[in-house]
Amino acid sequence: MAINKTKDIELSVIVPVFNEAIGLEHFHQALLGLLKTQSLTYELIYVDDGSTDGSTAIIKDLARKNAQLKPIFLSRNFGKEAATTAGLHAAHGRAAIIVDADGQHPVELIPKFIKEWRAGAHVVVGIRTANQKEGFIKQGGSKLFYKMLSLLGVSGVVPGSTDFRLIDRQVIESFKKLTDHNRVTRALIDWLGYEKVFIHFTAHPRQHGEASYSHKKLVQLALNGFVSLSFTPLYLSGYVGMLITLLSFILSIVAVVEKYFLHDPLGLNITGTAILAVLILFLVGVLLIGQGLLAVYVARIYTEVQDRPLYIVKE
Repeated sequence: MAINKTKDIELSVIVPVFNEAIGLEHFHQALLGLLKTQSLTYELIYVDDGSTDGSTAIIKDLARKNAQLKPIFLSRNFGKEAATTAGLHAAHGRAAIIVDADGQHPVELIPKFIKEWRAGAHVVVGIRTANQKEGFIKQGGSKLFYKMLSLLGVSGVVPGSTDFRLIDRQVIESFKKLTDHNRVTRALIDWLGYEKVFIHFTAHPRQHGEASYSHKKLVQLALNGFVSLSFTPLYLSGYVGMLITLLSFILSIVAVVEKYFLHDPLGLNITGTAILAVLILFLVGVLLIGQGLLAVYVARIYTEVQDRPLYIVKE
């Protein structure tokens, strides 16, 4: 069931798109076919994140054929997180579901998401239990990412959580108040704290093209997650500094007592220059660790105070 009246829309389907021209029409037909079997009103929001491969023309053509498709074209590539945010800001449905355009999120599970939402869930999260043909680096990196979040004391983040999730209108309105520039959308939704229901799935392999997220982008996304979700890295420099200072103090005392008071019974032959060198190395290490971590936070502060728009809608 599909109508154009904004106030009657039940579900907004948000699809970030970046250079997915090869498989976009196939994905669209699969998604549209599934939605037509559901007894609900919907809108499709395709957010073209500065594609350069013809995706823009395909989206425009699909929009001409389907009144429920409401495209958004960003002026350049701002990244998936910004594109997803643009879609959520434009959504009018009583709920919104985020789906990747590469076909890896199984659209056949959407009815389950809707069922859980209608049963009262504010957030329905897709948990990836496996990914067909996933590379070893990405698989290991994903596990390491969630392990690090756990070690940093970030609670409420479930391993395997994905952007494939449905959120209620109340959650959407809360999300729209967030102003982070270096954002991880799924983490921000988790941070909002609404009750969640989890649906496990095996990701489909990409049918066409290659993943637009390079290893470099994945590392940057993980770094954004660490910095935005926890202050532990900042505190860690202080803890390490205190530990190194304590150890260096103890080592200095032991060296002085061993050499000058006990007259080197262990035969270590420690010189004053060696003691000074150890102290200097420890202090340099403390400074470098502290400066490195502080630099990350200063960079984030600088980005935020610039207050540039998160995205620019061209059309």
